[in-house]
Amino acid sequence: MGADEEGTLARLKGVRNAVVDPTIAAHRGRIVKTTGDGMLVEFASAVDAARCSVEIQRGMSSQNENFPQHRIDFRIGIHVGDIIFDDNDIFGDGVNVAARLEGIAEPGGVCMSDDAYRQIRGKVDIVCADLGPQALKNIAEPMRAWRVHLGGQSTAQQVSSASEAPVLSLPDKPSIAVLPFQNISGDPEQEYFADGIVEDIITALSRFKSLFVIARNSSFTFKGKAVDIKKVGQELGVRYVLEGSIRKAGARVRITGQLIDAASGSHLWADKFDGSLEDVFDLQDRITMSVVAAIAPKLDQAEIERSKRKPTEKLDAYDYYLRGLAVVEGATKDENEEALRLFYKAIEIDVNFALAHAMVARCFTLRKANGWMTDVAKESVETAKVARRAAELGREDAAVLSRAGYALARVAFEPEEGADLIERALALNPRLSSAWQFGGLLKAFRGEPETAIEHLAHAMRLSPLDPSLYSMQTATALAHFVAGRYDESVFWAEKASREDPNFLPAIRIIATSAGNAGQLERAQKAAKRMLEIDPAFRVSGLADHVPLRRPDDLARYAEGLRRAGLPE
Repeated sequence: MGADEEGTLARLKGVRNAVVDPTIAAHRGRIVKTTGDGMLVEFASAVDAARCSVEIQRGMSSQNENFPQHRIDFRIGIHVGDIIFDDNDIFGDGVNVAARLEGIAEPGGVCMSDDAYRQIRGKVDIVCADLGPQALKNIAEPMRAWRVHLGGQSTAQQVSSASEAPVLSLPDKPSIAVLPFQNISGDPEQEYFADGIVEDIITALSRFKSLFVIARNSSFTFKGKAVDIKKVGQELGVRYVLEGSIRKAGARVRITGQLIDAASGSHLWADKFDGSLEDVFDLQDRITMSVVAAIAPKLDQAEIERSKRKPTEKLDAYDYYLRGLAVVEGATKDENEEALRLFYKAIEIDVNFALAHAMVARCFTLRKANGWMTDVAKESVETAKVARRAAELGREDAAVLSRAGYALARVAFEPEEGADLIERALALNPRLSSAWQFGGLLKAFRGEPETAIEHLAHAMRLSPLDPSLYSMQTATALAHFVAGRYDESVFWAEKASREDPNFLPAIRIIATSAGNAGQLERAQKAAKRMLEIDPAFRVSGLADHVPLRRPDDLARYAEGLRRAGLPE
């Protein structure tokens, strides 16, 4: 418009008459209203909307080839939802979501909600890329979205594009990711210390409800890599990135940090902090406060005080705790047992160390999930004991409460008590990815699939590059199973299984959901893989693996496994 106002207006009218309006009419669409260079259109079905959108964008691509100096690119967003009619206009969340999806579409592209995608999947000959949960402006919860690939690409290119990390939209509040700090101590053994300090800084920042903080598991996917800060901001969907280094020499420690605006690459703040090991918690507080002052200066004093909490007064206990953190999420039984030993050692030194108790409970949860328990009854009793002690000591610490709550529900079979602790954790810290994940799982177990899916979508947005994303995807598959949406359940479980081909819960859901959906070949293939990994599995022992609360859910799960051919 700035270069040629009249020519642009004439061109816009031309493409509407030649491409846009006739295509909408051909697909039974109704133009509700126009808004300058945009329009709101209502369709009888999502299939009509998708076909119309693709045809418009392909038509516009051809038009733009003929007018390279005067190209016009539209973005299109599609959503299925309730609307309110008022005279000739329509209103409601359905309209708002479509408008937000249009905003995150590429120029010349189409972006649709998961609700719309479910309606058109298998009915429209297009390739779509999963963008994952998206934080849309003025929409309360993150929504899963899909990008349509519009042809002109080979199949290989389409698959490649579909697997690219999505560019996530920015939350409405200040958003930050803390990258792993570089260990410049000259001693690789100190790596655990540097990582632990960063985790504590992330935890402190996440206690500020006015900040959106990416979870540690996603931030640490950049560990040991030369990073492009702008790309980090795009992949994690944040405005700011904190990076730095740690040098530990004897009883002295130096921490440096720099805060960067990911969009522009400009440095907003940089400083170094020196002190003795006894000052380490004070150094963490000073870094946290400096970052917060730079990006969100108006904060409630209660939040500031809540962020300044020493996990323990005894540094030897803290050191064992950090060493345990470095191995707790390892993939082997030996790593799990080493983590247990280290956390118990921390508790020996400080019997009131809440986080150490919570991490012991976490170790037992992982032992249960992976079949590593040697005495199930004895270890279940110990889990309940240590989880309750953790909750008692850390009643104001969301990380403690969420881990303790999930351990009580999953291992000690105390679902109500566990759910209460997780709800309290979310009230204390709504930025804690693991609390949303554990809460989502418990909601699925309790037969509340829609709430479960919302919780899990939020967890994935808070940690979009999480190495254990497959676990959240598997939980989402379970929620869809509970809701009776077997095709969607298989979709999510297969997505998880591609990330970790040996993850039994995902394979098990493929077997039962495909079995219930009548997809017997797919179900039998999954059942065969299950027995290769766990030859002792029997349908009769299902309740110990999947603690579904409603008898009908458990019965459907068992029936699907029987149809898949698994032994009773």
